[in-house]
Amino acid sequence: MENLGFRPSRFGLDNHGLEKVERALWNLGTPGLFEHALRRSEGQLTKRGAFIALTGEHTGRSPNDRFVIDEPTTHDDIWWGDVNKPISVEHFNQLHAKVLAYLNGREVFVQNCYAGADAANRLKVRVITENAWHNLFARNMFIQPPADELDNFEPDFTVLQAPSVTADPAADGTTSPTFILVNLAKRMILVGGSAYAGEIKKSIFSVMNYLMPPRDILPMHCSANIGPEGDSAIFFGLSGTGKTTLSADSSRVLIGDDEHGWGSNGLFNFEGGCYAKTINLTHEAEPEIYDLCHTFGSIIENVMMDPDTRELDFFDSTYSENGRVSYDIAKVPNASATGQGGHPKNIVMLTCDAFGVLPPISQLTPDQAMYHFLSGYTAKVAGTERGLKEPAATFSTCFGAPFMPRHPTVYAKLLGDKMADHDAKCWLVNTGWSGGGYGVGERMKIAYTRTMVNAALNGSLGEVELAPDSNFGVLVPQTCPDVPGEVLNPRNTWSDVGAYDSQARNLTQRFEDNFKQFEDHVDESVKAAAIRAAA
Repeated sequence: MENLGFRPSRFGLDNHGLEKVERALWNLGTPGLFEHALRRSEGQLTKRGAFIALTGEHTGRSPNDRFVIDEPTTHDDIWWGDVNKPISVEHFNQLHAKVLAYLNGREVFVQNCYAGADAANRLKVRVITENAWHNLFARNMFIQPPADELDNFEPDFTVLQAPSVTADPAADGTTSPTFILVNLAKRMILVGGSAYAGEIKKSIFSVMNYLMPPRDILPMHCSANIGPEGDSAIFFGLSGTGKTTLSADSSRVLIGDDEHGWGSNGLFNFEGGCYAKTINLTHEAEPEIYDLCHTFGSIIENVMMDPDTRELDFFDSTYSENGRVSYDIAKVPNASATGQGGHPKNIVMLTCDAFGVLPPISQLTPDQAMYHFLSGYTAKVAGTERGLKEPAATFSTCFGAPFMPRHPTVYAKLLGDKMADHDAKCWLVNTGWSGGGYGVGERMKIAYTRTMVNAALNGSLGEVELAPDSNFGVLVPQTCPDVPGEVLNPRNTWSDVGAYDSQARNLTQRFEDNFKQFEDHVDESVKAAAIRAAA
């Protein structure tokens, strides 16, 4: 085996069963990985020097193909079900052998990196890929160790990623040829049959979500930033709710855009990069993300590019509604140098309500915060999924159910405890529709949303009168500087208030039905804060 690249580790690939690879390229930097990706025809350069790749059939995560290995040492800790589907040790071993057989005899790329900016709670991660561009993705998204730590780098977790390897569902126990297997006992992740790069980062996020709670650290699917006065804020939200957009505020320091821990010393980023959606991206609305799509070192996934001019078209969804850009967070002008911040003063829970009935901003009591954290509500709209003709309510507990190995109440209790310990305020922000649901009303203006969020963060909303919403019980500010008063009460924006009332009752029933799964696991005070449909 030929070892090339920068500082191969003494803890070699033979420890992973890879004794016979043709050559291993270790810890290459961005230029080297670009060169190899182009040499291997894995993608192309855009006009301004980013790398663009297509991921084929899989342009997003494959949750139905993700499994957790069911073995005795971790069995009782896992929230088994549709999110964490079990697969046997025997099936893992079969697919592991298949991946090793494929990679042995071939060129592989290796990145040693960290997950976690807090040195006391970081995870040493080794990512081994068959493609150079996926290795560059790992380099973008995780944290780079100092050069002198690479020689003796021994990983806590290893990712073997080989999109060309597929499973035989009948023999391997999978649901399709694609597989994402998380083996917490063996500390290994296998990714096969999918070239979507996000599987790499989200698998490690799942691992952090398993490891952190016993350390009294709340792992969170959120973005985070710091204000001019040193005040930290976190933004929970599912894809499409504005989590990345609203945290990318030039007046605040960005800690990170997707994955964080909240521990005894405050917040810390799990990642060293950002992975932003690009559909309908414009410089006017999101200048920082737009500019980073045109920067050397960035990776563009599944975005249309003119073959002659190499210009990107963010409005063309031919390949996917889920076009993405990956970049090193150090390239964000206002990014934190440490990836850490103090305990948050404000928590923002983002939802995109396509029914158009939730207030655009409201304050939550601590019990309501735990309730909405467990609910994790947003809505999908027509066109985002095959066959979807009208808005569909989506409840993803903890705003990240696909990545939560433990029972959701483990994370909710940590949130409640930390809010109480640090006196954090919580706000529910609806970035969805106003004046009617999807197809009738209009999407909330991002300028209004930014203004309302800024008013919450700078404390000015804490000075105004709050009134409970008659349907959802949340506390709605009656005024907000620079936002029209009628916008704050969604019922006032509908021309047909009867239609509003009907749709609000519809959504409250959905909330009530969803929360039944948690009622036996939460305190009476959280039950009392739950949304109930009108009799």
